Amino acid sequence: MSKQHPIIAITGSSGAGTTTIKRAFEHIFRRAQINPVVVEGDSFHRYNRAEMRAAMKKAESSDSQNFSHFGPEANLFDDLEKHFRTYGETGDGRKRYYLHSEDEAAEHNKRLGTNLKAGEFTPWENIPSGTDLMFYEGLHGGAVDAKAGVDVAKWVDLLVGVVPIVNLEWIQKIHRDTAERGYSAEAVVDTILRRMYDYVHYITPQFSRSHINFQRVAVVDTSNPFIARDIPTPDESLVVIRFRDLKNVDFPYFLSMIHDSFMSRPNTIVVPGGKMGFAMEIILTPIIYELIENKKKA
Repeated sequence: MSKQHPIIAITGSSGAGTTTIKRAFEHIFRRAQINPVVVEGDSFHRYNRAEMRAAMKKAESSDSQNFSHFGPEANLFDDLEKHFRTYGETGDGRKRYYLHSEDEAAEHNKRLGTNLKAGEFTPWENIPSGTDLMFYEGLHGGAVDAKAGVDVAKWVDLLVGVVPIVNLEWIQKIHRDTAERGYSAEAVVDTILRRMYDYVHYITPQFSRSHINFQRVAVVDTSNPFIARDIPTPDESLVVIRFRDLKNVDFPYFLSMIHDSFMSRPNTIVVPGGKMGFAMEIILTPIIYELIENKKKA
């Protein structure tokens, strides 16, 4: 951790609500005139899209049932920890982009004078100097791989977990991958099963290390996520917000500001799903201001 070069990490799988929290942080940064360096977790995958498909086929042929984007074999955990450590110590580091679409590829090709395609990485670049903090959003902001001696989480000043209950996460993945990526429902279920080992060992433990968790819970029946016809809406959900450290947590203020919120445990507040973004801004703004104030004093 570093007072001079703070790191904020958002960890959670795709569809968990990370887009909502990313937008909340953008609003806070803009209001506070904070200049962050943004790091995308996908940029620390080990393989580009074509290489990942080849690695997947190789894993299947060797009867490996657990190879996935969630685990260390498909990611550069050691490089991610080094990146966090370097930024925390010096404010410097390198970043790159994973190009999800042809539009992203065109944008970066124009900027870099390259001819990259969707599914590839841009070259590593030095991050701009003079940034106020690092903002990471991805799968592994709080990852630990004890076997390899890697601990990403220990360098993070504010670790925020964003996760739906697992049935809701599966519903979202099935609907997204079938509607947007053209996969069959059976193929998506196979992916869910293959990733389960890594999910249990490398994703869920991060939510015990996080300073704050935002967990979306549906209030409609999701008991069989594999036949659900639609994704529960925010108004059909509650968000359970758990604080690891109760120091300086002003629950009476949160309850007064967030309509229909209530406390379910001494360290937990529950808010309507439609208020998730608003609750994030109310809760996170004073924490970020404190990080910046500590930076000025350091």
